Amino acid sequence: MYEFIKGTVADLTPASIVVEAGGVGYFINISLNTYSKLNGKKEVSILLHLAVRDDAHILYGFADKNERDLFRNLISVSGVGASTAIMMLSSLNSQEVIAAITTENVAVLKAVKGIGAKTAQRIIIDLKDKLGKTSETSQILLMPDNTIQNEALSALVMLGFTKKEAEKAVSKILQEQQGPTVESVIKQALKRL
Repeated sequence: MYEFIKGTVADLTPASIVVEAGGVGYFINISLNTYSKLNGKKEVSILLHLAVRDDAHILYGFADKNERDLFRNLISVSGVGASTAIMMLSSLNSQEVIAAITTENVAVLKAVKGIGAKTAQRIIIDLKDKLGKTSETSQILLMPDNTIQNEALSALVMLGFTKKEAEKAVSKILQEQQGPTVESVIKQALKRL
């Protein structure tokens, strides 16, 4: 029903934002990740999801499309409500959630408040195939330092390798090496490709 809202920030907390648009203040629930992207801005454009219940119409806002798509996937799982999905997106970023699901990492999902073992397993069963198609590089996203990965990938692509084969090689190298440099990753990748 509502796609996005654009307006002035009237109030911002780590869990919600009030956006004034057209003389009306809209209360929107947000994740901690969205809060960090919006913090300090006076004018915002937020993607929306409207949840309609018997007793309320509740708006949920997202700084980017990936986070909203993931939220919608999460609430499609039986037993996962909007509050739980927002809690997941506040505890982990979108890439970490996708990586946990596609690698079947129940422990990461269980670490989120309100998610037990059964719910974590249900999320994995329901969403693994759906999210696996959109995120072939989920293991790379678990790496703490993506700048090394990104720089190595762009260098290899500029050297003429396809992105897919470069991603596989760089992913393996980053998993094997402790404290790699961009140069060492590129050199290793050139030997393997």
